[in-house]
Amino acid sequence: MTRLMTPDDYAMLPAHAADHRLAYGDHPDQFGDLYLPRSRPDPPSPTAVLILLHGGCWRSRFGLAPLGQLARRITERGAAVWNLEYRRLGGGGGWPATFLDVAAGADFLRSLARPHDLDLSRVVAAGHSAGGHLACWLASRHVLPPGAELHRRQPLGVTAVVSLAGIPDLALAAHEGICAGAPVELMGGTAAEVPQRYAQGSPLAAAPVTVPQWHVVGEADALVPAAYVRRCVGAARAREERAELVALAGAGHFEIVVTGSRVWSDVEAVIVNALG
Repeated sequence: MTRLMTPDDYAMLPAHAADHRLAYGDHPDQFGDLYLPRSRPDPPSPTAVLILLHGGCWRSRFGLAPLGQLARRITERGAAVWNLEYRRLGGGGGWPATFLDVAAGADFLRSLARPHDLDLSRVVAAGHSAGGHLACWLASRHVLPPGAELHRRQPLGVTAVVSLAGIPDLALAAHEGICAGAPVELMGGTAAEVPQRYAQGSPLAAAPVTVPQWHVVGEADALVPAAYVRRCVGAARAREERAELVALAGAGHFEIVVTGSRVWSDVEAVIVNALG
């Protein structure tokens, strides 16, 4: 039986430096790493952008560094990657800080578009695990009413979502023990205790997502089980969302975000397709 990657294996992936590290706020965790393609098309044209959100159960143990290898690989396919850091549980995150950071980081792309020739009409949100939840949330936040705590004026839109072992239903995740209590800690209570927060921050409790979404999961994932992701995709389709499931045999939680894994080509094809 093939050995699956562990969290420690993932944390030890070699770093891949970004072209630019840029702050979108004053907190030490309010920054992003911008990766740019090494070559440009002839004639030059604006570059599509992948907003990349790391996982780690919304906790401060994991940061964005291990996804640098994925970011650099996507630039080889001609897109820019904005790999976002954000405040997490144990480091000032939780409700509403984690959400507001991701929103501010995504909207910060507007200030990067002109100097780096980015095409803001082609922005895809992608995330791994807890980052998959946040990527789905970015696609649904534009319908939040002005009085909502997570509302921001004129949020940057995304054209598609790629959720990699993502967690789009926080109440179901809490019920099934995914991330060992972190969904409730993130929201500051259960869905019964703070339903208005879940209606704003849990994508499958909010308004339907109107852009295409791909949900990729390893069939051998023990941290975010494929059965959970299937239920989420089914719920999204029941709301008439354009949700596609990509289940990869023999893959665990981390293989789907590691460019050297045997399933990476399948994952890369999904991301490239989403970028158009």
